[in-house]
Amino acid sequence: MGLLRVMMPPKLQLLALLAFAVAMFFLENQIQKLEESRGKLERAMARHEVRELEQRQSQDWGVREQSWVQSDSDEDLVIVYNRVPKTASTSFTNIAYDLCGKNHYHVLHINTSKNNPVMSIQDQTRFVRNVTEWREMKPAFYHGHVSFIDFTKFGVKRKPIYINVIRDPIERLVSYYYFLRFGDDYRPGLRRRKQGDKKTFDECVSAGGSDCAPEKLWLQIPFFCGHYSECWNVGSPWALEQAKATLVNEYLLVGVTEELEDFVMMLEAALPRFFRGATDLYRTGKKSHLRKTTEKKAPTKESVAKLQQSAIWKMENDFYEFALEQFQFVRAHAVREKDGELYLLAQNYFYEKIYPKNRDKK
Repeated sequence: MGLLRVMMPPKLQLLALLAFAVAMFFLENQIQKLEESRGKLERAMARHEVRELEQRQSQDWGVREQSWVQSDSDEDLVIVYNRVPKTASTSFTNIAYDLCGKNHYHVLHINTSKNNPVMSIQDQTRFVRNVTEWREMKPAFYHGHVSFIDFTKFGVKRKPIYINVIRDPIERLVSYYYFLRFGDDYRPGLRRRKQGDKKTFDECVSAGGSDCAPEKLWLQIPFFCGHYSECWNVGSPWALEQAKATLVNEYLLVGVTEELEDFVMMLEAALPRFFRGATDLYRTGKKSHLRKTTEKKAPTKESVAKLQQSAIWKMENDFYEFALEQFQFVRAHAVREKDGELYLLAQNYFYEKIYPKNRDKK
């Protein structure tokens, strides 16, 4: 008996293929929906497990001051703020002083001889040792007019957190010019080095004076460049590139004087151990931390244009614009503005697929 072969007409074969394709598409769609449902379930379970873990940690460690929990690593934190002169550094530092008692940390001022921003190799070694080993002072906030020190060169295992603020280079120089002559409202009775000199900044520029020369702009670059000899060679392209690399690789955050409130807000979000309450203090406090240079007069457009012709200004401004762009990039991913007010963005990540599962559950 021969084999019975049933041959389907071509139209039926096509219909069968279409039906099979539709069936496969339907199945794949259902599988995708099941995968999405499983993913949502896993994320919900992960959030639940994280909440349970946080609750257990709060119970085990105790809740300090309105449920804010400190970890051992928080107690070992050290911040170094190597302040650039006349960038609102005193105003910002006073916020740290106002909060240190409430937030339980130490503030230490690095006072160098004659305000020299370059430390000797032996002083660098002592300072690095102090910062890393002085446990009685931790957590600590160090501040002073000192150029960047690379802690890795000294073999330390844990580096401090560097922060800083910079300013438009010409505005910074103008502020410093008048500060040397008239001081500020922070310590009005203190006699300044150039006190008695009534010459305005514009008159200084017109006369080609040394206190307003383009070379005086060269400060923010070397402060970030650090303790290399080339950093202090005025107009060095290498120093500019080194300063940029240090800013992005070694600093947690570098703000700008013109947007100091945003800087304070982001520090509070990133480092609440030190800056919890800083934003409210800045916005609604008595403003005791604010400091203003006395008798300061804005320069004319002619004076500004003359300074902007120099290669030194172009390099310092390049660095300022680079820092500003980086700061605005960080801010764009951290805060939003609504009705003229700044708000921090909520946490935008979570954990999922946590394995192995908690075996204590039944």
